[in-house]
Amino acid sequence: MKLGIVTDSTCDLPQYLVEQHKLEVVPTILILEGKEYADGKGISREEFYTRLPDFKTAPTTAAPSIGEFSGRYEKLFSQGCDHIISIHAAGTLTSVINIARQAAKEFSNRVTIIDSLSLSMGLGFQVLAAAESAEDGLEATLTAIGEAKKRLKVFAALDTLEYLRRSGRVPSAVAILGGMLSIKPMIELIDGEVKAVGAVRTTKQADERMFNFMRPLGKLERLAILHTNAEPRARGFLNQLMQEISQSLPRDILLVNVTAVIGTHLGPNGLGFAAIRS
Repeated sequence: MKLGIVTDSTCDLPQYLVEQHKLEVVPTILILEGKEYADGKGISREEFYTRLPDFKTAPTTAAPSIGEFSGRYEKLFSQGCDHIISIHAAGTLTSVINIARQAAKEFSNRVTIIDSLSLSMGLGFQVLAAAESAEDGLEATLTAIGEAKKRLKVFAALDTLEYLRRSGRVPSAVAILGGMLSIKPMIELIDGEVKAVGAVRTTKQADERMFNFMRPLGKLERLAILHTNAEPRARGFLNQLMQEISQSLPRDILLVNVTAVIGTHLGPNGLGFAAIRS
């Protein structure tokens, strides 16, 4: 059985991995001051985050059309795929997966839709697990995705609550921190829900807390350091990891500037990580 893999641009996978595994990535939509951009087109992530504090109207996001998904599915079937696994961002946080489900109805039972219950490389690592297992058949691939999901950890330290507030997506667990926009909330993404796990006052304290979240995870199979246009901070954090727990880290570690479609709700200068435990 030849499997095709489809995902959406919130997976944050680097282009070389998309090409290596022949993935179909459907772009989500970024809306800036009334103009729509396909995620990754027309404005770079660096430019977006630089301009974000100064937009007169808060940026918003939208799901792709049904036709975007149908077109990708048709393409893969025309290339000889027998079945497609379409794996997407958490349905609790975005409508993308619902659009994919509607598109899949056109193809009987030939498309399996999977909710990753995650975002960014939390989704991306599940997509990689699928791609690396695809030659072993549908059941083996679904098992690989499930195993990756069970061993996944995604944490982040936001620089401010302001952008979550603007987006109207402040989770209740974070909202209880109140209107203290000067604090730096620590959050974990668990089963598609954003959970508050603490708050600090300074970037240094946030980085220390992030390190303390990672240390108990033990040996890691995969790791991505995530940031929202804060590469020096992310590299500094990675250097600390290499100095103190290098024996627990995988050989290949990704450094990812999170897509603007996610970053519009998080704001610039954030730091996080996605990890798959061994």
